[in-house]
Amino acid sequence: MFQTLANAWKIPDLRKKLLFTAFIILMYRIGSNIPVPFIDMPATGLLDPENGTTFLNYLSMMTGDAFNYGTIFALSITPYINSSIIIQLLTVAIPYLERLSKEGEEGRKKIATITRYVTIALGLLQSTAYFIYLNAKDYVLYQGTNTAVKVFQALVVIFVLTAGTALVMWLGEQINDKGIGNGISIILFAGIISRIPTEASMLFSTKPQVGSYIMRGGIYYFLAPFVVVCYILMISYIVWMDNAERRIPVQYAKRVVGRKMYGGQSTHIPIKVNMSGVMPIIFASSILSLPPTIELFVANKIQASEGFGWDDFFDWFEPTSVVYGVLYFLMIIFFAYFYAAIQYNPVEMANNIRKNSGMIPGIRPGKPTSDYIGKIISRIILLGALLLSVVALFPTVFSQITTLLGAGMNITLGGTSIIIMVGVALETVQQLESQMMLRHYKGFLD
Repeated sequence: MFQTLANAWKIPDLRKKLLFTAFIILMYRIGSNIPVPFIDMPATGLLDPENGTTFLNYLSMMTGDAFNYGTIFALSITPYINSSIIIQLLTVAIPYLERLSKEGEEGRKKIATITRYVTIALGLLQSTAYFIYLNAKDYVLYQGTNTAVKVFQALVVIFVLTAGTALVMWLGEQINDKGIGNGISIILFAGIISRIPTEASMLFSTKPQVGSYIMRGGIYYFLAPFVVVCYILMISYIVWMDNAERRIPVQYAKRVVGRKMYGGQSTHIPIKVNMSGVMPIIFASSILSLPPTIELFVANKIQASEGFGWDDFFDWFEPTSVVYGVLYFLMIIFFAYFYAAIQYNPVEMANNIRKNSGMIPGIRPGKPTSDYIGKIISRIILLGALLLSVVALFPTVFSQITTLLGAGMNITLGGTSIIIMVGVALETVQQLESQMMLRHYKGFLD
């Protein structure tokens, strides 16, 4: 990866794109530290760092702590990600969007425009909910009875947050147009990676518990280096998982067109083991974070209503709960099948092979081919979901082990953020390599 960046830096055109991308990232990080008007946040932030299970902590992780400190980029790129997922799912259900997806470049431009409008709508909705939450926590400056002032204050906060969402989306598009590409993912990558210094400082400065024989002076002499090694191994594991694929062989028949003969070659259809990427983890963690988030808003009512068992219910969704781990594991498998069903259609793949005079060796064309492809995809989805669940459940399992040892170490930089960082890094390197290939860069080809 570093060699690819060094080779890209030697090309003047790519060097300008890299510098422009770095400038956009700098603007994003500056905006992530500018506070919203009329908001008075505590120095420690909005959220409890010890509790990483709520949807609010999830948003803080995705925004690089901008959500935690109430800055103009507090919502960051999350409304755009949600909008993209919604439009992608609706493309299968709504015929109009399905037609647009098959119209080539013009159709993609229209879908991109619709995605932007939905992003603004979601940003406005999330900004309103964010302001209501801040007002309930008394983090809004004016708490008087003047209705006009309160309305003006609310409108300023909501519109500033929505404008910040639109500006982040625009910055991502600028990286696509004038930078190295993959702009939205790079902004998300920049937000997540900005949390690494904070996570490292928390890792090496945790106060020792009474009776702990592993820590001395607040520093983990064994567990902290062990966590670093685990992260390095996890990154290697994710790279291997992301590049693993199952290749279905396809043989094309020879055919004569005019005086030329075409076909007759053997090729394959690559099926990625982790075909759903990080989406199953995002869906599963978002759903499981809703009960703890609801608990934040109804905590006082729960304490006043004893005897209903609400405390036990919400305890199920703590990351240390066995119920949470089982549900998380099952949801990852379910959403892996769900998301892959949208991406891959065995019947369509079989029809395309037959239209191009191809066949899978030993399998008859038509329905036997689609059944064969469907069976392979089903097995690969299960394998990919199991591999993905290892990364997702590692922080929970590790926290349980350290608790039994008396250390009680909580890792908030979990599998979702690591998969996103590794995936974006690999994709960016591949884009740089392809751009260098197009320029026939001799140093890279050697």
